[in-house]
Amino acid sequence: MQVLVLGAGVVGTTSAWFLAAAGHQVTVIDRQPGAGLETSFANGGQISVCHAEPWANPHTPFKALAWMGREDSPLLFHLRADRQLLDWSLRFLRECTPGRTRRNMTDIVRLALYSRQTLQALRAELGPDFQYDHLERGILHIFTDPKEFDGAVKASAAMRDLGLDRRPVGPDECVAIEPALADFRHRLVGGDWTPSDESGDAHKFTQALAARAAARGVQFRYGTTIEQIPSAGGQVAGVVVRDPDGAEELLTADAYVLCLGSYSPLMARTLGLHLPIYPAKGYSATLPLKPGSESRAPTVSLTDDERKLVFSRLGNRLRVAGTAEFGGYGLELNRVRCEALLTRTLEFFPHLELDGPPQYWTGLRPATPSNVPIIGRSSLPNLWLNTGHGTLGWTLSCGSAAALADLVSGKAPTPVFPFLGRPRP
Repeated sequence: MQVLVLGAGVVGTTSAWFLAAAGHQVTVIDRQPGAGLETSFANGGQISVCHAEPWANPHTPFKALAWMGREDSPLLFHLRADRQLLDWSLRFLRECTPGRTRRNMTDIVRLALYSRQTLQALRAELGPDFQYDHLERGILHIFTDPKEFDGAVKASAAMRDLGLDRRPVGPDECVAIEPALADFRHRLVGGDWTPSDESGDAHKFTQALAARAAARGVQFRYGTTIEQIPSAGGQVAGVVVRDPDGAEELLTADAYVLCLGSYSPLMARTLGLHLPIYPAKGYSATLPLKPGSESRAPTVSLTDDERKLVFSRLGNRLRVAGTAEFGGYGLELNRVRCEALLTRTLEFFPHLELDGPPQYWTGLRPATPSNVPIIGRSSLPNLWLNTGHGTLGWTLSCGSAAALADLVSGKAPTPVFPFLGRPRP
């Protein structure tokens, strides 16, 4: 079939790759001048199967109240007249019950395990020249609050029941796993260690995979803006786009795949589809490391439970990212939240030597109330969805794309997951 993929972020690009590998003719549309230049550009870098617990859990509403009014809080809601945010928030609260949390966590972990396996197979297929600063040194989730650590011990047991290699460790073992934490040892109460997890630069991965896909015949049309998605006869009739020269064109295909991240619900709404996705604005700082001082920065990817931040080593850079800000589609940098990233980094690693100023960035993560992404056939038979991955877009991208390619090709996907258009497992 001829397939038109809308969006060239990590989810759209992996979708194009696996659809092409399944024998389809694929064209990718993106308004940016290259792949992976929006939400995939400077995320936390973790392939974090270990961190698959959904935001929507019984503890989050109380934490959100405690953080209210703090400009540097891990979770920040801007009070505004926003019907979309109100509807999303009410759905989010419904997902915070223990039963729904358990179900959602199971769905996410199953897809995440499959996705990590799919990424590893893809890396083996593409060979040693396929580089994106990846490290296979695991993820260490560290705790400074004894109560939060006790809860993590229980969560570890639930994760192990789902097949995840995750175990609690004490403060001394945390430092043994990542020696760069030695100066923070006095604050640690424990950690959660997943040695099989990975890290890497999602932007470099996306651009490298797009280049490989183009070499295999996938057509990428960059600088091309989607103006409209008309429908006729209960299905998509094409996509009206504007090219870099300003000319409009109607592109048609046998199937269409919506991978527009936080902008997916805006496009879907024009087709009468209502996707429960809201942009969760995340921040990151990329810290260039002074040559010769790299040993003072971590090489094991870390998750800071107290501030909800992640740290990933990307070659001679350290990426620190996290927080969630709910307040619409604005991309303005909040200096307080930016500076909080650097302050916390220097608490962990006070002897870090930087080779220049931090590069701050913000992006919109497409969050569903349950944190479970939306994958499968929509109510329009020739429109497929692969969107709503929230903070786990990099983690879930390869598995989501491989499963979607199976669905489009009429095959049963491998992971057990609530794909649209199929009975819930």
